Parts: sequence; C-alpha cells; structure tokens
Amino acid sequence: MKGLTIKEEEIMGFFWQKGPLFVKEILAFYDEPKPHFNTLSTIVRGLEEKGYLNHETFGNTYRYYAVIAEDEFHKGTLKNVISKYFNNSYLNVVSSLVQEEDISLKELKELIAEVEKSNTKK
Repeated sequence: MKGLTIKEEEIMGFFWQKGPLFVKEILAFYDEPKPHFNTLSTIVRGLEEKGYLNHETFGNTYRYYAVIAEDEFHKGTLKNVISKYFNNSYLNVVSSLVQEEDISLKELKELIAEVEKSNTKK
C-alpha cells in the first residue's frame, strides 16, 4: 500500500474520526482560509485510488468512507519505517532508541516484560 502525504493523512484522520463523509463536509473541518473544494476532491479521489477510501453514490455525488482502519495504517507505517531505516530489525530500532537515550531503563524493562508476557501466551 502506498504511503500518504501529510495532507492525505490529515484528511484520512477526518474519516477515521467521523466516519463516511461527503467532500463538502470535509471542508467544514477547516478554518479560514479553507482549501478549495476541487483541491479536497482531488485528494480524496487520490486516496481512493491508493486504496484507502471507497465511495457510495448518492445521486450525482459521492460519500466516501475509509476501507483501511487507523490502527492498520499505523502498523503498516511502522513496519515500513522499520524496513526502510532499520534493515527490518526491531533490535536495531530499540538499539537506536537506547543509543539516542530516547528510551529509559525503566521503559526498556517494561518492554522486555511485555515481550516475555507475550511469549508465554503463545
């Protein structure tokens, strides 16, 4: 599945929070100056082409809805980052966090406990 731009991810957030929407409804979520209707429509159609949205027809307009759940998107994004930047190694991710001091010893112990707990369930 193709990645999303910042604007596409923002718009997907509306669908994940609100459910099915018409493009004109998305416009209401923006403060002034609002994006142009045609701009939003183009982005929404692009999201549909990428497989993130689908639509129902209502007369001569479409109501779009998400076909990818937000948690599914987050998991896929995380996997892509780990694959692209950490040679598909979760150990490399954790090592990087430890080296950069972005994870504390307490958090690391909690992570180890979760892994051990998960392994005993299997």
